[in-house]
Amino acid sequence: MHPLVELNAVELADAIRNRNVSCQEVMSAYLAHIDRLNPQANALVAMRDHGALLDDAAAHDLALAQDHIPGLLYGLPQAPKDILPVAGMVTTRGSPIFKNSVPNEDAISFSRMRNAGALFIGRSNSPEFGLGGHTYNPVYGITRNAFNPQRSAGGSSGGAASAVALHMLPVADGSDMMGSLRTPAAFNNVFGLRTTPGLVPHGSIPQNAHPEFSVSGPMARNIPDLALLLSVMAGKNILNENQPQPLTLPAYQQALQQDFSHTRIGWLGDLNGHLPMEPGIIPLCESALNHFAALGAKTEAATPAFDFNALWRAWIDLRSLTVATANQDLYNDPATRALLKPEAVWEIERGLALQAADIDSARQTQLAWKETVQALFTTYDYLILPSAQVFPFAAETHWPQRIGTQAMDTYHRWMQAVIPATMAGLPTLAAPAGFGPEGYPMGIQIMAAPGQESALLRIGHAYDQASGYARIASPLL
Repeated sequence: MHPLVELNAVELADAIRNRNVSCQEVMSAYLAHIDRLNPQANALVAMRDHGALLDDAAAHDLALAQDHIPGLLYGLPQAPKDILPVAGMVTTRGSPIFKNSVPNEDAISFSRMRNAGALFIGRSNSPEFGLGGHTYNPVYGITRNAFNPQRSAGGSSGGAASAVALHMLPVADGSDMMGSLRTPAAFNNVFGLRTTPGLVPHGSIPQNAHPEFSVSGPMARNIPDLALLLSVMAGKNILNENQPQPLTLPAYQQALQQDFSHTRIGWLGDLNGHLPMEPGIIPLCESALNHFAALGAKTEAATPAFDFNALWRAWIDLRSLTVATANQDLYNDPATRALLKPEAVWEIERGLALQAADIDSARQTQLAWKETVQALFTTYDYLILPSAQVFPFAAETHWPQRIGTQAMDTYHRWMQAVIPATMAGLPTLAAPAGFGPEGYPMGIQIMAAPGQESALLRIGHAYDQASGYARIASPLL
């Protein structure tokens, strides 16, 4: 692996800013590395022409030589997730319906990355419309696990996670509605941050409202890198997103050190048996908890008394409503409906069939859950769950049909572990938790109260330093 590709994002950005290395050298090293590994992983798609990318890097070098003030991501190769639009680059959303779609504007978070000096080299792969915890689609095919190409990279930010784990990107953006940052982070042994709704604009038009469930966030191999990208992505929507970003000390990179001797952590485990778990996951995650004890934190079982079946029913109703609202036009047109995958059709039809009473009941359950979580945070500083209920599964499998003896009755039932955070609007750090009996990665979700991203970064950084899991590299490198 080229020494420049080995550098973490903070080191690489500093080297470019201090003119110790040129943007052209960085781009050349990354493109050679991508050419070697991406054919196995299929993490990056719609790659731009190498010559054009080197020309862009040369222009960055020229600007820097003329005393241009570099942004925080200056010269770093990036591949925005193929869900939200990027100006001048194909945005398929994993669907053949949009295989030739080339938007003329950036999603706001992508605009911020571009203005911070990132060089867009292609897109990271995603399942159709981001639906499902496994990254495959009829446009680009299957994205494969960074530690074993025969296994799933998770989804929907599977391309981003696999690319970061394999050093094909220094950091990457992702999005999360139902674990789309958290599952691939666990499957590929990297960090992913589901942000508090509204912290990072999720979409292409500045607006006061923000999506309730779908959020954008960063992925990285360590916490300082995660904080770097979050510092670029985060912030209120503003009308003029095209102003260059000055070089400032990122708020999320400050003061990552903290004393955790009085910290209390609630371990939710399998929610008192509610969550079916593949053998080995609970013991592995409980072993990871020992690293918090080494930091001085106290961890104890803390599953609240709640009807988790009702929480699941409320979730799938609200999710189906969201998916149907966003995609009803595609469903109503017979030509485009024929191109939708069965899971998308199922979601849309469920959403369209919901009655007002169904939606009201789901909202009441969500409110009750938020109140329950709020009460938990009067006792605990953080709550922890496993990131996934299965280890990475065979890449050709669309989704796990069962966990142990329990059959999965929907295409996403195997992902229930991510619902508590989403339904309560909690920022959640997906962190590596080691490797299971067959050598596949797993992770934990560290949840904090809304708006506590900085606290998550601090405890995540201490945990990373203590555990060392994230420094275990893929055998493919």
